[in-house]
Amino acid sequence: MVKQQGWKKALKADPTDWLLEPDDPGVRYLALRDIVEADEKEIQAARRKAHREGPIAKILSKMEKEGFWAKPGAGYLPKYTGTVWSVILLGQLGASIDMDKRIVQACAYILDHNLTKHGQFTVNGAPSGNVDCLQGNLCYSLLDLGCKDPRLEKAYELMARIVTGEGIAPITDKKAPLRYYSSGKCGPVFACTGTYRKSCAWGAVKVMIAFGKLPAEKRSPLINRAIKTGVDFLFSKDPAKADYPIGYSQKPSGKPSGNWWKFGFPNFYVTDILENVEALSRLGYGKDPRLANAMQIILDKQDRQGRWPMEYNYTGKTWGDFGPKKQPNKWVTLRALRVLKRAGEQKVK
Repeated sequence: MVKQQGWKKALKADPTDWLLEPDDPGVRYLALRDIVEADEKEIQAARRKAHREGPIAKILSKMEKEGFWAKPGAGYLPKYTGTVWSVILLGQLGASIDMDKRIVQACAYILDHNLTKHGQFTVNGAPSGNVDCLQGNLCYSLLDLGCKDPRLEKAYELMARIVTGEGIAPITDKKAPLRYYSSGKCGPVFACTGTYRKSCAWGAVKVMIAFGKLPAEKRSPLINRAIKTGVDFLFSKDPAKADYPIGYSQKPSGKPSGNWWKFGFPNFYVTDILENVEALSRLGYGKDPRLANAMQIILDKQDRQGRWPMEYNYTGKTWGDFGPKKQPNKWVTLRALRVLKRAGEQKVK
């Protein structure tokens, strides 16, 4: 069933059999889908089981009949069990609207209650509550879930405008129907009040992952310009050093947040080097020499069995427990293998 692939030469050992253990149906399904060249029937059987058992089933069991989690409304609060986080987590777990009608309902609820008429996803339902990390996370999560609503296409186009600044008025033009705000999104190129109106790399990574997951044929010239802006920004620093602008939630010493070097699961607005490399490799830069140092950090974190540890988690904060810290973790290992596989199969750009 498992075909040896050239990209695995960088591994100290092959952890594939570990990921395919039947007692973890969620990880097993995604490993069959993304890592192993498995038979389609086997993948579909694993997909069905992943939706019946494990974390997908648990999250859906907590959804209210109207389509929200925890409390009605925009769903950003409470962290990290509200509707926003539940939908993002379902996307990362490989859930699909084709497998459960409740997911269709959840996607519709987010679009009805969180998305503005212009296409901003927000923390409070108002345009002023828009931030890059949320926009990127929800765009790619809904895409991964299989949402076909045309409002999602509008959200992608608006996200590109927010990045480039095209058609977006400045903060001072308070009469403009579409503008930046003094809270949250305050300017182009990922400017955010959370990073003192400088470019936020955490937000940039989420937006670039969303663009990277969008099929190339659906990327408009505007989106391609936004992608170039994002790639240029993320490569403006060595991703291994992550010395991008510092925000108020980061270290007052002026050093980048240590969370950049802590690989975890799930991924909400906190970002790590692995996710930055994922974003850039999805856009075709997996073999770019500017990623060499970051790739080495990723490889150095594996143990002798080719497994990666959990270093950042949300145990007790979100739906489900995805493993203790400092222990080999299947979800984190899956993330690492996806990045290494994608990069290993690319050509130099």
